[in-house]
Amino acid sequence: MSDDAISRLTRKGRATRARIVDVAARLMFQRGVAGTSIDEVRNTADVSGSQISHYFHDKRDLTRNVIDARRGHVREFHSQLGALDSFAALDAWVEATLAELDPVYRKGGCVYGSLAGELVEADAEIHGDLADGYDQWIDLFQSGLTKMRRRGDLGPDADPRHLAVSLVAAHQGGALVTFVTDDPEPLRAALTGAVEYVRSFAATPKRRRSGLRKQTG
Repeated sequence: MSDDAISRLTRKGRATRARIVDVAARLMFQRGVAGTSIDEVRNTADVSGSQISHYFHDKRDLTRNVIDARRGHVREFHSQLGALDSFAALDAWVEATLAELDPVYRKGGCVYGSLAGELVEADAEIHGDLADGYDQWIDLFQSGLTKMRRRGDLGPDADPRHLAVSLVAAHQGGALVTFVTDDPEPLRAALTGAVEYVRSFAATPKRRRSGLRKQTG
């Protein structure tokens, strides 16, 4: 459905549609996209086949809506952490992510990355949906890191885009290895290492000039 068509739905209709997407997202995280059928979504969401058909053209359309929902999940998670524009904020991001180790990452990996991993060979439109999600994620970090450089927390040689990509890539790689091995250490090491890499670009504190006049009196 187009954004305009969704806006014309009743409140109950929007709620039903959102519930179907939420159920589909949870099932796809638990069983994978290929392992989740429309009938399973219908039964779990307690809706009729006609309701599914009313809101979504087919499973591909539903899957694209799940990708969109997971993009929103990533934005929401990071917005709760603030602007990500300080070293303290980056440390808080690491801690907030590691708090989800047992309930999320060791059970199914990253809720967004698991979709990308399964659908990376899908058609160009779905590939574009996934890429857009990563672009938005990187932009969140790039915006904060740009503020840090402007404020002088990062040196002029720091490239906010490069550092933002490093943080997201470290998260995704660490999440995958943690899920496959059921070991929390890969994600922990990847995240802390990525933030330390950002710290390596911290501005050098200014030294006092030796020519300052001594106070008298």
